[in-house]
Amino acid sequence: MKLDIVAFGAHPDDVELGCSGTILKEISLGKTVGIVDLTRGELGTRGSAEIRDQEANAAAKILGVKVRENLEMRDGFFVNDEKHQLEIIKMLRKYQPEIVLCNAVDDRHIDHGKGSKLVSDACFLSGLTRIATELDGVPQQAWRPKLVYHYIQWKNSTPDFVVDITGFTEKKIASILAYSSQFYDPSSKEPESPISSKNFLESLNYRSRDLGRLVGVEHAEGFTVERYLAVNSLGDLK
Repeated sequence: MKLDIVAFGAHPDDVELGCSGTILKEISLGKTVGIVDLTRGELGTRGSAEIRDQEANAAAKILGVKVRENLEMRDGFFVNDEKHQLEIIKMLRKYQPEIVLCNAVDDRHIDHGKGSKLVSDACFLSGLTRIATELDGVPQQAWRPKLVYHYIQWKNSTPDFVVDITGFTEKKIASILAYSSQFYDPSSKEPESPISSKNFLESLNYRSRDLGRLVGVEHAEGFTVERYLAVNSLGDLK
């Protein structure tokens, strides 16, 4: 199955937090989107890997993505080596996306930066014909995505561009709240974590509103790039 966009996340909920508004908008424009999670988030303070599996599936249904896969790498301990790169390459060649979205280049959680570099490196390597991979016993063809963008996460990094997600914020929040074990719940008996506070949940709204304010829209999500953005003319810029 060929997809237009594949969004990678080191943990289930990374994609929802970082770029689900953009995913919702692209799907509304007719694009096909898939999500690939690197780990099951088994080292998370709250919930469990099994609970996160269920929550990820629920969030995928809310977003309307075509597929969601989990590579079951070790949470906290996966590395950017040949073994892990080949797992990403198989996904890239399986879905042949034009655009890849992935973790922030630098962030509070060490898996975010590691995941970012792992996916980015694999995107390049996936285009090399001398790297042989198979899926279900069938040889895969080389494939390199045209574009790799990194969504903003915990840190308030300066984006290279923003996407207007006005009208999609409510559904974005719904996809995030599908991870009920992870986020603010005053009745929860689980230990507190950096993302379980009321302030963190509210910050999702005021971050998107602030990015939107800066470009004259209601809500926006920010991304960083690996190479210069190009436009056909100045009129393409908003």
